[in-house]
Amino acid sequence: MKDAGRTAWVDAAKGLSILLVVMMYAAYNTGEHSGGIGLLHYVIGFATPFRMPELFLISGLFLSQVIDRPWLRYADRRVVHYFYFYALWMLIMIGLKVGLFAGAPLDALREAALALGHPYGVLWFIYMLGVFGLAAKLLWQARAPHWLVIPAAAALQMAGSGTDVHVAEQFARHFVFFYLGYAAAPLIFRFVEWAEDHAPLALFGLAAWALLNGLLVFSPGFAVMPVGMEMGEAVSPPVRLTLAIAGALALCVSGALLVKLPLTGWLSWIGAHSLVIYLAFTIPMSIFREAAMRAGLITDTNILSLSVLIVSLASPVVLYLVIQRFGVGRFLFERPRWAHIAEARPVGHGLPARAA
Repeated sequence: MKDAGRTAWVDAAKGLSILLVVMMYAAYNTGEHSGGIGLLHYVIGFATPFRMPELFLISGLFLSQVIDRPWLRYADRRVVHYFYFYALWMLIMIGLKVGLFAGAPLDALREAALALGHPYGVLWFIYMLGVFGLAAKLLWQARAPHWLVIPAAAALQMAGSGTDVHVAEQFARHFVFFYLGYAAAPLIFRFVEWAEDHAPLALFGLAAWALLNGLLVFSPGFAVMPVGMEMGEAVSPPVRLTLAIAGALALCVSGALLVKLPLTGWLSWIGAHSLVIYLAFTIPMSIFREAAMRAGLITDTNILSLSVLIVSLASPVVLYLVIQRFGVGRFLFERPRWAHIAEARPVGHGLPARAA
């Protein structure tokens, strides 16, 4: 299913992924300051093995369409694109949090300098997309075969980086999923197409996966905390890797099935505009949660975390629509011409569903 150059189920799957990511931060932000645990904590606990792997896998799905481009054009789309948004929003967040709210402009400058090599806060994902794009291109240029890269990346994921360097740690944890999205894209598309054509069997498979994932995550030894989740048997590296891949595929299939239903257009929309939401949700999240707790109007953890989630999702959407309406501030979500290093079509508001 394609619409204006986009693949419908990809947008829906990204919508599910960005929903889970924002839900995690909403739940843990609420839990950190209230000390409470709500229903969203358990939903996020269930999604722990596959929440971020899915976003990375989808981000690699269309890499094959651009991997053979000349270095300058490729780097513009798959490296500079992400580093521009990372640098811009890193400066915005640090400037507001440290420079303005904490009244420490010198500390803000120091943190901004450190953030050039140590990804800042939630923006680590955007930073790593640029790193992964660079790594994949280098591997392609070196003619490294998929059959060698995938097992090596999987072994690295299970072993960990063995260092406290944040970039190295995230590379070890997540590169395998980005590369799998790239290398296994034809298989993934065929698998999802099969699921679309065999919906009853696909639903049965999703139910079996959900049961197994839940049993392994919430097996003896698990602990749901106000900030964080300790899994049961799923904590084993081979099991977690398997659940991550299975969960990523399950979200892809779920997206394909959901997009056929009425009243699910909003899910595809937030998936198509996932970068907008990912970049801009944390600022209104913290402001609303702080205001709600100080006012004392919402004291129940479930209601507060759900309210924070809704505000965190809605605020970037409203900001984006206002910018589109009045044309002021487009640079927040669309790279201006000066931020390109090669001639390219304008690229803006989403993690790539199709290569530009």
